[in-house]
Amino acid sequence: MPTADHPTLAWCRSRSGEMTRLLEELVAIESPSTEPSAVAALARRVERELSGLGLPGELLPVEGGGPILRARGVSDRPAVMLLGHLDTVWDLGTLRRRPVRVEDGRLFGAGSFDMKGGIVVLLYALKSMRASAAGDSGFPLPVTVFLTPLEEVGCEPYRDVMESSMGSCAAVLDFEPAWPGGAVKTQRKGSTTLTLRARGVAAHAGADFARGANAILELSRRLLDAAALTDLESGITLNVGTVRGGSRPNVVPDEAEAQIDVRFRALRDGERACEGVERLRLASSDARIRLEVERGPFYPPLERTAGVVAAFGAARAAAAELGLPELREIATGGASEASFAAALGLPTLDGLGPDGDGAHAENEHVVLASLPERAALAALLIEKLAAPSSRA
Repeated sequence: MPTADHPTLAWCRSRSGEMTRLLEELVAIESPSTEPSAVAALARRVERELSGLGLPGELLPVEGGGPILRARGVSDRPAVMLLGHLDTVWDLGTLRRRPVRVEDGRLFGAGSFDMKGGIVVLLYALKSMRASAAGDSGFPLPVTVFLTPLEEVGCEPYRDVMESSMGSCAAVLDFEPAWPGGAVKTQRKGSTTLTLRARGVAAHAGADFARGANAILELSRRLLDAAALTDLESGITLNVGTVRGGSRPNVVPDEAEAQIDVRFRALRDGERACEGVERLRLASSDARIRLEVERGPFYPPLERTAGVVAAFGAARAAAAELGLPELREIATGGASEASFAAALGLPTLDGLGPDGDGAHAENEHVVLASLPERAALAALLIEKLAAPSSRA
């Protein structure tokens, strides 16, 4: 009969104070995506923890960002990848305005929930596994830690190395925060940003109006067409998020552009929506106006495949073995790098970080009691997925 006295959970709970202190320290190392040296400082701090576990890390340079932190054990078996990111959305100096504080069992701090709490969970899952194998040399199971520097702004600069590292693994576990309340994420929407531009003809709005070709008006017509591609029943949404154009009221504008956020549950739907917008290039109502479409970074969806279902089943079994409440799953509209693993056909599970709330918001916080529980859950799940019998 599972109880809360499971050795792994007991070990993790006995380190609750350590976990809180480490989270406070990591939050104090501000690491916005736009500050490579700050992200590197966090990477070096986490690497010290990994090296002490027999998982020496390497810092892989990334153009335009901080480094990737990758650490791998020595094994001839495919590893379980523990995925996460080092960067946050918060600017340097946020800590001065909003210092870390602990209140009512919650730690409040910029980047605590998304996702430095997940890094703490990851590290203590590994620490508990290393402790149970005391006396052995090296790390006891095949794992790869992969922490990225630009997840919040787009992974294109390192996508190839990330997918290559994923491809050699047996499964991928992402330590992004849990859904508030503790559910893990077995479905995520894919996303991309499309920029739609119109290039017309400038003219004086009073003296030469007829010679002009108004780029703003043409763009507006085509944006209505783009918005009409939204299909809520299928989970496809196109949101016109920004619009820019013109120079002054008395000039017929010759340029205008808009950014369109596209979300989708299935890869084929994402492609269909993007192709629909690209066809608008041929729909100009004025031959003098040229329409262009530019694609931005593309995140595939995390689809609930058989591999994802199997990984969730293993996690639910681990939670039951620990005596924790029944683990729930959820679908969400946000994108994450776990989706690339699922798109490669790997067993993938997202949201293994701590419980809390307020990602990207001023009330961002972690429920401290969830740190040891999620660390114990991750440790048992890694053991299940790393076992030779767990791989088809």
